[in-house]
Amino acid sequence: MRKKVSPAKIFTYIVLIFWSLTTLYPFVWVILNSFREKGLIRKDSFSIPTANNGFTMDNYNKAMDRFDFSNAYMNSLLVSIAVTIAVVIIAGLAAYGLVRFKFKLRSLCYSLIMAGMMFPVFSTIIPVFRMEASWGIASSGNRWLSLLAVILPQIAGNLCFAIVVLMGFIESVPIELEESAFVDGCNAYQVYFHIIIPAAKSSFATVAIFSFLWSYNDLFTQNFFLRVPKEKTITLLLNEISSQAGTDYGLMAASVVLIVVPVLVVYILLQKHIVKGLTAGAIKG
Repeated sequence: MRKKVSPAKIFTYIVLIFWSLTTLYPFVWVILNSFREKGLIRKDSFSIPTANNGFTMDNYNKAMDRFDFSNAYMNSLLVSIAVTIAVVIIAGLAAYGLVRFKFKLRSLCYSLIMAGMMFPVFSTIIPVFRMEASWGIASSGNRWLSLLAVILPQIAGNLCFAIVVLMGFIESVPIELEESAFVDGCNAYQVYFHIIIPAAKSSFATVAIFSFLWSYNDLFTQNFFLRVPKEKTITLLLNEISSQAGTDYGLMAASVVLIVVPVLVVYILLQKHIVKGLTAGAIKG
């Protein structure tokens, strides 16, 4: 028997399809025009470029020749990977401690974590900059110290979200598993690494993916701390390209593709881990 489709479901699908088209269209438009000759973008920016209709690779060649993408990618990857590793380690241990251990300041710590999610980064950037300048790592002129100056506030900015997500899943892990491990002679660290991490694998993957993407796309913090060309990350490079080649739409489109599409591909490939990790701790038991 055929299932009846209600009018409400049809309307829902129509809205979702329309929303998906409006979301995907800008990406498709940028990709198409990155292969189109500069002079044809304003005249015909909606058709598919072909050999007889303005198809060219010059935009990508020009982007690679004019701008140092390899150095910017290296800086972005160094910052994002360091932030991701630190957030996963610190947030995991903090979440496990807050969920499984009872101590006097537990409620206060949890309240501070929730409060930390309410403050935007630009409200604390001045005191953070002054603190790091007093340490000698901000505006030092040293590439590695400058990258460290970006990594530290990004770790702090991602920790609250990561701890909350991981706490939600760890709470759903049966306590009997840990009690059995303690009976067998395991200590708290062994329980965490051999039981909690394997059981919360999806949530850790979610935290890692979001931390990496947020760090990779963070323009404000990086623009505040990184001023020397050799320190520029990929988001700063895109900002520089938009200011120097604002009217060269072909070059702009090619640069956006080089910067955005690799991360978009990673996100699409790992999206099942994101959805699973965010919903895994929603229901206990």
